[in-house]
Amino acid sequence: MNGDPLYIDGVDLGDLGVMALKVVIAFVFLLVATMFMVWFERKLISDMQNRIGPNVAGPWGLLQTFADGVKFFFKEDLRPENADPLVFRLAPYISAVTAFLSFAVVPIGGSFGDGSSGTVTIFGRETFLQVADPPIGILLLLAMSSIAVYGVMLAGWASGSKYPLIGSVRASAQAISYEAALGMATVVVVVLAGTLSTHGIVEAQSGGITRWFVVSSGIVPFIVFLIAATAELNRPPFDLVEAEQELVGGFHTEYSSIRFALFFLAEFMNVITMSAIMVTLFFGGPAGPIFFGMTWFWPTIWFLLKVLAFLFVFVWFRATLPRLRYDQLMHLGWKVLIPLILFWLMFISLKELRAAYDWNWVATYGAALIALLAGTALLVAGLRAGDRAYEDEMEDV
Repeated sequence: MNGDPLYIDGVDLGDLGVMALKVVIAFVFLLVATMFMVWFERKLISDMQNRIGPNVAGPWGLLQTFADGVKFFFKEDLRPENADPLVFRLAPYISAVTAFLSFAVVPIGGSFGDGSSGTVTIFGRETFLQVADPPIGILLLLAMSSIAVYGVMLAGWASGSKYPLIGSVRASAQAISYEAALGMATVVVVVLAGTLSTHGIVEAQSGGITRWFVVSSGIVPFIVFLIAATAELNRPPFDLVEAEQELVGGFHTEYSSIRFALFFLAEFMNVITMSAIMVTLFFGGPAGPIFFGMTWFWPTIWFLLKVLAFLFVFVWFRATLPRLRYDQLMHLGWKVLIPLILFWLMFISLKELRAAYDWNWVATYGAALIALLAGTALLVAGLRAGDRAYEDEMEDV
């Protein structure tokens, strides 16, 4: 099915009402999930470190995040004397809005098995269980990922302070380094699915676990995407943007009150959104077994469980992995992830072309192997030349 059936025969007031309802539900869900994520991370890390964690505000400390939000709301909103007033106030909203817009194109429910197209019925109208399904949904995700960096960059620059500026420069360099790998891992999925629509990508994975792109693409694109996404989110071990031991608080050092809370909210909202994107791209979205014919219920449950598994992985990374040095961060991005996913993208593209045009497999994969060996030789030669130049520079110093 091409496009959301809600808009096929024109749009009336009822369709607009359903669309508004989906927007409200998605926004409320993301806010509640963010509150849960903050509590989940605190509680899980405290368990891993043999501590109690939040346990006062509400049952099991579940309302601790809400209490913190209320506290931030009543704090004084301070602005440094040298800060740019407009940009300083605007930056937190850029970070928060881009996280929500990315989530808007993620399918969170609907049955895709047995020939179903993932539609659900809301007030008698068929629609997809996602806010929007543009035909260029993947491009929108990549664009929002890039724009989110502007919130961090502008916050550091507009603060009029050295530590936030250093943090924002790190953020821009880190984003440039890892967006290339993340984008190429996404292109592998697009090549296999044959569409840029997130709904179409989920539909292409229907039919069992073996059709999930984490399997059919080989696990390499998923691993590259996971590492690059962790760096994009500035999560440990890639949290050099806000390294407390070096930069006090990083790009948001000068922020307080509700604006600091917005950055805090955007960070965890981005974690949830990126987890949902990984589930959509590699793990079949809401795909899973349906019990008792409840097609409206189980897909959303499977989607939430998959997202929860990735949230656990991100918390696990924070609790166990030490922070990388800046040179190690750049080395991993440019010298390992980008060449690896570039070669894998070439391999997957050749495999799809061979299947589409019935090319001779010996000639196809032979040419790919020769290109791979030549590229590897050039890469190794370049890395060695760079290492020698670096050693010579250090000797001169």
